[in-house]
This record gives sequence, C-alpha cells and structure tokens, in this order.
Amino acid sequence: MRVAMIGTGYVGLVTGVCFSDFGHEVTCVDIDADKVAMLNRGEVPIFEPGLDALMATNTEAGRLHFTTDLTSAVKNADAVFIGVGTPSRRGDGYADLQFVYGAAEQIADALDGYTVVVLKSTVPVGTNREVLRRIKARRPDAECDVASNPEFLREGAAIEDFMRPDRVVVGSESDRAREVMRELYRPLSLRETPIVNTTLESAELIKYAANAFLAIKIGFINEVADLCENVGADVQDVAKGIGLDGRIGSKFLHPGPGYGGSCFPKDTLALARTAEEAGAPTRLVEAVVQINDARKRKMATKIVDACGGSVSGKRIGVLGVTFKPNTDDMRDSPSLVILPRLLDLGAEVTAYDPQGRREGEEMMPGVKWADGPYDVCQEADALVLLTEWNEFRALDLRRIADMMRTSVLVDLRNVYRPHEAARAGLAYTSIGRKPSAPS
Repeated sequence: MRVAMIGTGYVGLVTGVCFSDFGHEVTCVDIDADKVAMLNRGEVPIFEPGLDALMATNTEAGRLHFTTDLTSAVKNADAVFIGVGTPSRRGDGYADLQFVYGAAEQIADALDGYTVVVLKSTVPVGTNREVLRRIKARRPDAECDVASNPEFLREGAAIEDFMRPDRVVVGSESDRAREVMRELYRPLSLRETPIVNTTLESAELIKYAANAFLAIKIGFINEVADLCENVGADVQDVAKGIGLDGRIGSKFLHPGPGYGGSCFPKDTLALARTAEEAGAPTRLVEAVVQINDARKRKMATKIVDACGGSVSGKRIGVLGVTFKPNTDDMRDSPSLVILPRLLDLGAEVTAYDPQGRREGEEMMPGVKWADGPYDVCQEADALVLLTEWNEFRALDLRRIADMMRTSVLVDLRNVYRPHEAARAGLAYTSIGRKPSAPS
C-alpha cells in the first residue's frame, strides 16, 4: 500500500520506517528542509536503537522516501498519517492542536481519490471529528474517511513495540477505512496481534487513559517509597510483593525521581483538562501530576541532605540526564529540575550522559560535561545516579570511592545494593531503602 506520513518527529519517523519494513511504500513529509536533507543522506535526527539500520535498509530497497512536498506524497496515497507534535499549551496544559489542524488543511488541498486520513498523534477526544469537519469544509468533494490509530511506542524500544505490539487500536466509523487499516497492519496477523476496532472517541481516550494509568503506578510507588524510608521497609521488596499479584503486575513499579519524556507529562495534563471540560474530573490524574512535579523538587532536597545539608561550594557528579535510558530525549526530564536547583544552591555540577549532552548543554547552561562515567567522579563530593543507562549498572564502586573527595553516592534509580556500596567505602543513599554508611 502507499502511505504518506506527515511529520518526521519521533512517532512519525519510527512509524514510517516500520511501515516501509512491512513492505508498504512510504513517503515521509516534513516542512523542515534541513531535516529532510539529513534524512535523505541517511542520517537519523533522533537516537532510537536500530532505527538507523532499518531506515537504511528500506531506503535502499526503494520503499522509503523523504520530502518537503506534501502534495506529491498525499496524491494517490491509500492512507495519510498525521504524526505531528501535540505539545501542552502554555497556560492551561491542554494539547496544542495547531499543527494537527494545519496538516489536515494541507492534506485536504492535496487529496486525490479515496484516502484514509489517520491521526497517529496523541489528541484529545473530539479531534478526529474536527479534522474530518475541517477537511470537508475545505474540500466538500473530498472522498475520505478519518481513523484514530494511537501509538504506544516506548522510547528506546520503539521498533520492538511497533513490530510486536500488545494491540493495535483503530477508531473509525467506516468499514472501508477499517479495511485499509487492516491491510496496513496485515503483517502483524502472523503473530495474531489483537486489533481493537472501536469508535473515534474511544480510540482517542484509550491512549490517554493508558498513559495516565501508568503514570499513576509510578506516582504510587514513589509515595510508597517515601513511606518505606520512614517506617524502615524496603521498597524493592514491597514492589516485588505487590507486583507478583496478577491483578497489579510488576511493570512501572520502580521508584525513582519522577517520570518525564514526551508522553506522560503532557498526556496526563491533557486528560485532566479534557475531563474537567467534560464535567467528569479525573482527580487521581490531577493528583499524580502534582505528585510528580513535587517529586522532582524533592529529589534535589534528598541530594542536599545526603551532602550534609548543604551543597554550596561542593562538586556534584551526575550520571545520566535524559528522562530514561536508550534515548536522547530531555523533555520534562527530572534532571531539568534537579540540576538547576543544585546550581542555584551553589554546587558545581558535572554530568555525563551517553546521548543527552547535546540537548543538555543547551537546556542546562551552568552544567559542566564529562566524557565518561568515571570522569564525573574525580574529586567529587557526591555522585548522583539519575538515569539508569546500562553502562552505569556495573561500575567499579571502589574505584569511584577512591576518586572522590567525599564518598557520597545518591542512587535515585536503586541500581546498586546498599551493602555493596557500603563495602566499597561509599555513604549510600537510595530510594525507599535505609541509607548505608561505609563499612
């Protein structure tokens, strides 16, 4: 089938590349000529494991193309996907839909023959119907349907999530549109992937409800971690004990400095605003937004406390600044709250991240940068493990203790065991567990 993908951000690019690997002919469109030129040179503007190789394979096979010419991409396409950004709108947290509606109007002008216009972007309830209304208002003669096809891609594991999804959600009221979507995803039928066919409104809400539920699990386990610290329990054991319950499950029960990224922060806000406007407020979602914001600030205080109550004039080494490992995404990362706070309190902060330095330098101008994990330890008064990249999971703790001026390790991801850190000579602070003194 012939597919046009409007937008080459994270979702649009991954989706377009993966559809081309299914054997479809895909043309990805972006208004940024420099980005399109980069893609045509085989350069990937984001870090996603395996994406560069998959893009190269399908470009070479002639199934994957990049252009700024939306009209040529949309003409004769069986399906046109809208994969542009929907950031939180300043002031009220509602999803900013200007890019979605702008793309829809351009698509309307270019439609030629029956086409399914598919919203891949995360959008509030009612957006798909509004897109169809705008297309029909602009082109009453347009032969098209709309479909909602929300994405469930985890950064760092997006290709696996696309190729082996838990489910595919398709919202549409047209049998013809559902048949096009079924053909697009037909390669997944070999794995018997469930396809949830539903209404436009239900599909839109499924995406928000899923992300909000996962955010609630994170907020919950972070609050339980605080309780564990105050009563002498171990959050690792508590999480394991409740996660083995099949009704709860173990995923997303990992305490830390708060969630970030491109989805959870904006999607929880958007759902809360939508629910408020619909007269059915989601108080749990509103609470977890507040809990998560406070969590990031609290982690800065936790670091200060581990340093004896003050970081003024002290050297703080930081391992990881992206919101999670295996991505270069800094959006709403806890580091953007924690590190500036340490700087404001007079600390000298040096960070290392395998992929986050480029954006980190721009977003946190006061931070110094190192070339490796041990470099940030040199003469440091404290080391903070903020993002659990694999290369941070088996560091030589004795070497780290010997390199530091004051051997304080604040592990905000519970990567290490307290007794191991203590045996290496480190004063160890983690999440939801008792601090350990050097042995």
